Formats: sequence, C-alpha cells, structure tokens
Amino acid sequence: MPTVASNKQTVLDFYEAAFNEKDFDTVAKLVGDNYTQHNPQIADGPDGLQARLRHLKETFPALRVEVRRLLAEDDYVVGHVYAVREPGQRGTAIMDIFRLEDGKLIEHWDVMQEIPAEALNPNGMF
Repeated sequence: MPTVASNKQTVLDFYEAAFNEKDFDTVAKLVGDNYTQHNPQIADGPDGLQARLRHLKETFPALRVEVRRLLAEDDYVVGHVYAVREPGQRGTAIMDIFRLEDGKLIEHWDVMQEIPAEALNPNGMF
C-alpha cells in the first residue's frame, strides 16, 4: 500500500525522469492507464503525456526542473518547481498537483508563472 512518503518519491522520480533525464520509459512506469490531465495543452492518457514530453524535449532539449518543495496529503502531492527551458533564462515558477492511485500518477493540474525581471517585493518566488 503506497504511503504519503512513497507518493512523494514517485513524484520526485517523475520530475527527474520526465524533465531532466528525458527518460520516457521510466515515465511510462510511473503513470496509470487512466491518466487524467487538466492542463488544456496536454491530452488525457499516458500517450497524451508522452506526446507533450517528447515535444518539450524536441523544442527545449536543455529544459531542467528543480523541485523546491513537495507537500503531500493522502493521495495528493503538490510540487513547487523551478523550471528553466533554456540556460540563462529567468525561468518559470510552477505549482503542480498530482493525484496518485496505487502508487501511480493518475491525475494532474498545474499553474505556471514566468519569473519577472523585477518585483514589487524582495521575497522571490521560491
């Protein structure tokens, strides 16, 4: 039976395989057959996710993500992530919500915000 800790590890493994290693075979092992996507730019199902990840790899081969924090409760894991598509860019702050079932990712929501050059406060986005 998956635990909150093992669900967090699955999400960490997903980020590393999907975005940093571009290892789509490993991604396939982490995603459930009935994967539901709430990002309107990605189709439902494992094939939809794989298509998006392959597009990102082709378009942004240097893409890297860094997980800054993970919060988990029951079958949900929230990631606060720093993503840089091309070296030298300021990047994007991302909040992902994943729902897991039987240790696999089965549902995903996200919100993304470009990191601005200037801010009205000194707090940073992370």
